[in-house]
Amino acid sequence: MKLVVVSPPDDRQDEREICRALFHAGLKRYHLRKPWTQAVTSAWLLSLPRDWRLRIILHTHHGLAQPLGAGGVHFRDDKDAPESPPIIGRFTSRSCHDVKTVQAALGRYPAILVGPVFTSHSKPGYGPMPEPERAQLSTMLVARTPVQRTTEVIAIGGISTPVLGECSALGFDGAAVLGALWDAPDPVAAFVDLSAAAAEHTTPSTEGKRKSSP
Repeated sequence: MKLVVVSPPDDRQDEREICRALFHAGLKRYHLRKPWTQAVTSAWLLSLPRDWRLRIILHTHHGLAQPLGAGGVHFRDDKDAPESPPIIGRFTSRSCHDVKTVQAALGRYPAILVGPVFTSHSKPGYGPMPEPERAQLSTMLVARTPVQRTTEVIAIGGISTPVLGECSALGFDGAAVLGALWDAPDPVAAFVDLSAAAAEHTTPSTEGKRKSSP
């Protein structure tokens, strides 16, 4: 399973240093979700080495992605997700909060974040997904067509080491972690542990690809 990280909602003085350590530990995708102005976001990006910026996915101020070399952009929901993802030569993803939206997004985005799957660590009272909807989602994920499987389906909401196996069993291709990492005494150690746990699980889609490989 793939593991991605969402930034903490509040400013942290050690965030840049933690990002450096996370990238060195193997993190490929860092979702920058902040209530920052465009000027602050721009300054933060420019303070990073260029190869780091390629791993940053912007949740706001999408126009900065191409000129400043960010890895891509993320659309939060139907309010700002376009009918067709813009082609800017970079990664695009979007949030989905129900089965209908997931169905419509499959095959149209490189990745989607679906949740809250479990009870959120960072947003009290947020989640989990009702069991009937979770079962419906799992059935759809397992039965995806080859075109639909071009979209990575990433679970978000309440992600921690104990639930990664359930994410895999439900058919998710990966998980996005927030609270379990940033609330930990050592976020980098938490990421290493989560990554090791994620590597132990293979989703049905990953298994199919592996079997068909030479």
